[in-house]
Amino acid sequence: MAKIKYFYNPHSLDFEKVTTSVRGLVLRVFGFLSASVVSGSFLLLLAYNYIDSPKEKVLRREMEDYQSQTQRLNQRIDRMSKQLRELQEKDLSIYRAIFEADPPNFKKAVHPADNVAALNTFSHTQAIHDLNVKVEILSSELQNQNRSFDQLRILAARKNEFLASIPAIQPITNRQLKHMASGFGYRLHPIYKTYKMHAGIDFTAPTGTPIYATGNGKVLLVELGHRGYGNHVVVNHGFGYQSLYGHMSRVKVRPGQQIRRGELLGFVGNTGLSSAPHLHYEIIRGGKKINPINYFFNDLTEADYVAMREMAERPAQSFD
Repeated sequence: MAKIKYFYNPHSLDFEKVTTSVRGLVLRVFGFLSASVVSGSFLLLLAYNYIDSPKEKVLRREMEDYQSQTQRLNQRIDRMSKQLRELQEKDLSIYRAIFEADPPNFKKAVHPADNVAALNTFSHTQAIHDLNVKVEILSSELQNQNRSFDQLRILAARKNEFLASIPAIQPITNRQLKHMASGFGYRLHPIYKTYKMHAGIDFTAPTGTPIYATGNGKVLLVELGHRGYGNHVVVNHGFGYQSLYGHMSRVKVRPGQQIRRGELLGFVGNTGLSSAPHLHYEIIRGGKKINPINYFFNDLTEADYVAMREMAERPAQSFD
């Protein structure tokens, strides 16, 4: 049974019975419910943010372990990438220098960024995406490097052929080193009397002196004439090398003929644009004329090479 409440009315100077209207009752109920909802929400929010449930504790540990594993995988990939860079440097600076091969022209892997940012700034989806990007890049570069080593393996198998083919001796017998007239570089032209690029080495010798192939190969060109190099021969040695022998008096080979190092090509002469009997000798590598002074290593001692280099570097007048 509900208790009856009274209050003192100072106007009537009497105690009167307390009555509650429907409106007041509704307000009281609404206020109670509102306070309960606010208090419950506050407690729920507090518990949600600061108190982990057992399941949340397990998930949190799994997330921490996941991030730790992902970071270790990134570190391993970075170390593997560094080792791959070292292999690529050895490939370019050592192995290809030994075999005189050009670097491979493989397509570089395309990726959105060179580095992956710290994982604590990523969601788990982004972290997995960036990890996959790094793995794909590393995989692509490993495939490229593997193809490069396959090429080097083929070159190594042909090393003996390579050594026999590249120019490696003097084209005329010149043991005494008395017959070099002009070296590679800008020289005074004997006819035009202007400084022009001299793209070879001139060996003076009497007309009829034998001229020999400096490496194995195939005769690419035999041209007879009274201009330029005059009677001259071009030999294709393979591996990007060619050699040219100019101003010959007679030619003893034909186009397409296979020759070996030391085989007779013809004889010294004074044909073409020449001021005296001599052999103009050139080496072309990859379509570019290079200094032949570095390709006499099979028949020169160290002292001979130094003496020949000194003579080649003298600013003497060329013979053609």
